[in-house]
Amino acid sequence: MSADLSTPAAQNSADTADKRFTASQWQLIWWKFRRHKLAMAGAVITLLLYFVALFAEFLAPYGTEHFNGDYTYAPPQTLHLDGDGLYVNGYTATIDNDTYEQTYTEDPGQRISVGFLVRGEEYKILGLISFDRHLIGPTEPGAPVYLLGADRTGHDLLSLLIHGTRVSMTIGLVGVALAFALGVALGGVSGYFGGRTDTVIQRLVEFFMSVPTLPLWLGLAAALPYDWGPVQRYFAITVILAIIGWTDLARVVRGRFLSLRGEDFVTSARLDGCRQPRVIFRHMLPSFSSHLIASLSLSIPGMILAETSLSFLGLGLQSPVVSWGVLLQDAQNIRVLSTAPWLMIPGLAVILAVLALNFAGDGLRDAADPYKK
Repeated sequence: MSADLSTPAAQNSADTADKRFTASQWQLIWWKFRRHKLAMAGAVITLLLYFVALFAEFLAPYGTEHFNGDYTYAPPQTLHLDGDGLYVNGYTATIDNDTYEQTYTEDPGQRISVGFLVRGEEYKILGLISFDRHLIGPTEPGAPVYLLGADRTGHDLLSLLIHGTRVSMTIGLVGVALAFALGVALGGVSGYFGGRTDTVIQRLVEFFMSVPTLPLWLGLAAALPYDWGPVQRYFAITVILAIIGWTDLARVVRGRFLSLRGEDFVTSARLDGCRQPRVIFRHMLPSFSSHLIASLSLSIPGMILAETSLSFLGLGLQSPVVSWGVLLQDAQNIRVLSTAPWLMIPGLAVILAVLALNFAGDGLRDAADPYKK
C-alpha cells in the first residue's frame, strides 16, 4: 500500500525522509545536534565567550593596566537611566577610626555619565587596527565606573573579567590542540603497528595515568623558572597541560585502530598500493572523525579547570597576566567573603564556561553516535 501524500503534513514528512537519505554525515549530525536544546544553548554561550575573548579590548571599559588606588575594594555601582541617558552615582568614602576600614556609599550628588562607544584608552583590534572606542564606559575618560566593583588595587573587575576570558578560553584551545595531536599520533601508531611499538607506548600511557594528577601539575608548574616572563609561563602551562591530557584519547584511538586495521576497506587500500600515512589519515581516521571532534570539545573544560586551579594556587599564570584563575587569587582571604564578595564573580565565569562546553560536547557526542536515534 502506498503512502497518502495528499496532505501537507504527509508531504513534508516524505520530503524530510528524502533529505535524510541523500544528506551527508555532517548534515545528519547538525540536524540531530540542533534538536538538543541544552547543547544548542551551550554552543551559543561558548561562541559568545570566544567573541568576548576575540574583542576583549573593545568590550572592556578599561585596559588591564588602568587602576585607581583611591577606590580599592569599591563595591559595584548600579546603572541608572533618566532623560539625560545612563549614569552611575559616585562614591563617598568613610574610614572607621577604630579599625581603619574604608567603606563606600553611593553619593547621589556625584553623577558620572555612562555611554556606548565612548572614547577611552587606545588599543589595536586583533593587534592590527588602532582604535580608541569602547562598547561601554564613562563619557569622561578615566572617571571611576565599577559596574562589577573593584579589586584590592583599584582595577575594574568587569574589565579584568573580560580580558581574562581571552587567556582562560584560549589556553584550553592551545592545550587541547597539543594533547589532541599527541593522543591521535601516539594512539594511532600504537594501534596500527602493534607489537613492541604498541607495548612501549602503552607502558608510557600507563605511567602517565598512574601518577596522581594534582601533584604532577604542582610539581611541573613549580619547576618553571621564576624569571620567566608572562608569555613564557603561558606557553609552558599549555605544554604541561598537554603532557597530562593526551593519555585517554590515545587509548581510545588505539582501540579504534586495532578494530579497523583488519577491515575490508583498509585491506583494499593497502592492496591498492596506498602508503601507510595515506591509509591512516585518508581511510582510518575519517571513519571515526565525529568521535574525535566530540572528544576534542569535551577536553576543553578540563584544560580550563586545570589552568584555573594552578593559577588559583599561585603555581600557574601570574600577574600581570590576567586570567580567571589569577583573578580568583584575591578570593582566598576572609575579607573577600565578608566585605568584597564580588571578587568571586570570576568563579561564576568558570562555572558558566565549563557547563556550556560540557553541554555542547555532550550534544555533539550524541549527535555523532550512529547507534542513537
